[in-house]
Amino acid sequence: MKNILEFLEKDALTLPDKIAFADSDEALTYSETLDMAQRIGTCLASLGTKNQPVAVYLDKNARALTAMFGVVYSGNFYVMIDSEMPTDRIERIFTTLQPAAVLTDGAHLEAAQTLTVDRVFTVEDALKTDIDADILAAIRAAQIDTDPLYALYTSGSTGMPKGAVLTHRNVIAYSEWTVNTFGITEKTVFGNQTPFYFSMSVTDIYSTLRAGSTLVVIPKSYFSFPIMLVDYLNKHKVNTIYWVPSALSIVANLKLFDAAKPEYLKMVLFAGEVMPTKQLNYWIHSLDENIVYANLCGPTETTDICTYYVVDREFSDDEPLPIGRHCNNCDVFILRDDGTEAGVNEEGELYDRGSFLAQGYYNNPEKTAEAFVQNPLNTAYPEKVYKTGDLVKMNERGEIMYICRKDYQIKHMGYRIELGEIETAASACTGMQECVCVYDDKEDKIILVYSAKKTSEEQIMDELSQKLTAYLMPNRLVKMRTLPHNQNGKIDRKAIKAEVTK
Repeated sequence: MKNILEFLEKDALTLPDKIAFADSDEALTYSETLDMAQRIGTCLASLGTKNQPVAVYLDKNARALTAMFGVVYSGNFYVMIDSEMPTDRIERIFTTLQPAAVLTDGAHLEAAQTLTVDRVFTVEDALKTDIDADILAAIRAAQIDTDPLYALYTSGSTGMPKGAVLTHRNVIAYSEWTVNTFGITEKTVFGNQTPFYFSMSVTDIYSTLRAGSTLVVIPKSYFSFPIMLVDYLNKHKVNTIYWVPSALSIVANLKLFDAAKPEYLKMVLFAGEVMPTKQLNYWIHSLDENIVYANLCGPTETTDICTYYVVDREFSDDEPLPIGRHCNNCDVFILRDDGTEAGVNEEGELYDRGSFLAQGYYNNPEKTAEAFVQNPLNTAYPEKVYKTGDLVKMNERGEIMYICRKDYQIKHMGYRIELGEIETAASACTGMQECVCVYDDKEDKIILVYSAKKTSEEQIMDELSQKLTAYLMPNRLVKMRTLPHNQNGKIDRKAIKAEVTK
């Protein structure tokens, strides 16, 4: 197998009338998805380009997925540009991307035409195109599995987004792991939460294609009305979810399951940020005991995930979850600052290698060279590995424990401190809903920013004093009604730090 579209073609042949992708307005079968994708692909083939980026500028819905696959049919690769993305960020992405075209729809055509791009296509026009099987066959014959499938843009430290380029081979290998590890089948119904420009959606989309499953797009607004969220999950018989912890925490903080429960849920996966154990315990203790819970961890640069941990024991509310062990066909290792391998309970940076590894950053050789480096443990032949920037350690069970990002580690009062340790302790405090720790470099202060109910600063500090040594104690507490979240649904640390340190 060399092309991810082979999964779609197989599904359309064997499961033509099965619902592949659905949202609140539309449900598309596999045969309909294939037909639409091939029409779009034939239309975009008029570009005459190969392995060039095409920006998909659409709302998040089932039809957007057919547009993504259509770009791939044209011999190019897609870059998802959500319609809610700020124009300034889109233009910064386009600075390095320089897309061959933008694919949009009538509702967003006017906005798309203001972007710095030569060609703009609409889905409506593309779907009127007759499928040219000869053109599509010629394009496929010229493709190989290391051709790019998509680029996903992540934040850059300089303010310029970086586009990680992932190939067909990456996603074929990754989806094989997800399907085999979690038993994903034709009966699986994913409830998709994350945006299509976020790497977690790759798991939902391509596990669905690989197994002939169904993916249901959950309206973003339903996470503000959790009763509607549960009703939606039950209506569509969603049995598998892969959400950011912040989304799971919304449900837990509202104690939603006292009023309504998802009836079909069998698997709860989470990634993207640290899962507060207290909120996870609410899910575990409130729902069917046979539901599988798993903590997945990894960067966009490893397709989505490089380590995972299936929850197999009880954890106290203030006990961090492991991120587990490496995925099949994706290896990890931990290096100390001196470049040697870390031992048990020794802190170091996590490195990734294997079939999930991205090619690098699109049109950004400098950042690529910084992050994708020669394996320090291999001097015999060229071997690319990825420096994750994650500080971790291996526990006595052989499980990797996440500590924090390297840039979350601070020096305070002469001590090296991981802000994540403070967050883990604070998340277990009475009434705590969400929290983050930030460091004010100018004032040399640790600031705990939180949202909570039926508690006080005095009570929080008292509980923290029983869990943390003196130098780890926050110097200042800032209460917010709700913590801001970014478009991926994760807590927006940068915005919070800017607000509380200005």
